[in-house]
Amino acid sequence: MYDFVVGGVGPAGARFARRAAEAGYDVLALEQGRIGEPLACSGHVSSDVWDYTGEGAREELLQNEVYGARFHVGGPNSGSYPFYKREVVSNVIDRVGLDRHLADLARQAGADVREEHTVTDVCEDDDRVEVTAKGPTGTDTYEAKMVAGCDGPRSRVRDALSLADPDELLHGVLAFSEESDAGDFVDVHLTAPRFFAWRIPRGEAGVEYGLAAPPGAHVNKHFEDLIDGYEVDVSHRCSGAIPVGPPERVTSRRGFLIGDAAAQTKPFTGGGILYGMTSADHAAREIDPDRPTTLAAYERAWRDDLEREIELGHWLRRAYSLPEPVQRIGLGALSGEIGVHMDRPTSLFSMTHLKAMLSRSK
Repeated sequence: MYDFVVGGVGPAGARFARRAAEAGYDVLALEQGRIGEPLACSGHVSSDVWDYTGEGAREELLQNEVYGARFHVGGPNSGSYPFYKREVVSNVIDRVGLDRHLADLARQAGADVREEHTVTDVCEDDDRVEVTAKGPTGTDTYEAKMVAGCDGPRSRVRDALSLADPDELLHGVLAFSEESDAGDFVDVHLTAPRFFAWRIPRGEAGVEYGLAAPPGAHVNKHFEDLIDGYEVDVSHRCSGAIPVGPPERVTSRRGFLIGDAAAQTKPFTGGGILYGMTSADHAAREIDPDRPTTLAAYERAWRDDLEREIELGHWLRRAYSLPEPVQRIGLGALSGEIGVHMDRPTSLFSMTHLKAMLSRSK
């Protein structure tokens, strides 16, 4: 019997598998396809990502460094409002490569990581869970003390455990152009209903274009308008769901959710890599597979860490739907140097940000 079966080997699942294996637990991690494929997430991440990687990862995966963002209320030629730091704000990375690197770290720690194994069902008993998965040679059932659902926004583990869905699932679209662009600013367009569109320079790797909005908001049409505005040809289109708003509970009798399955994401950007891996660390630290009561400690720990950030992120997102004249006034008043951390909205009230704001008036 395994201590943990992990469904899903994205960043959150790989991180938990690694940390649990390092703690001496017997871990089986199952990924439905090839790790990192198909690509459905942006490669724009906080520079804190390197705190979770191994030796040589930055040199292998880094594509560009970003110092700020230009916000646009209209199209690409409508003028912009820059927000920036004097040091690197974020990084653009090989997103598929990151997933594979994190999975390799889990393997090196002793976790049994298997690709092309799709979790199809989970049955909870008082003393164990039975996880059914379909693999290349047929269907197998694995016994474990606990199951970790890290299998994305439409989590089968979550459904099998009868845990609630995220508050909302946005529809995201990505595509890439071959134009070389080593610019150090991303572009954010507040034109998509209740969310935004973006352009991210990836150095010699090209440019990433993306857009997200609630289902039914004619996402594909808005995305075509974005591409037409930049007058570029794109390829490698992909799409996926972006979960926003975690449910009141992400644990069951012998199961728990991490990452997108738990909607541990930033409501104002949809990004979840750092929140998911942070929560994975809380899970590995707090949960003892022989003591189901420790699931409550994980529930408390990740919420104590991230709940205020997520709540403030919801308020920031509301600004995307303000009337255009109000957006222009607000962006014009606030643009300039900032001291905000891209994963921590509470840093809006930090001394670092206050100093940056005061420096503008000198």
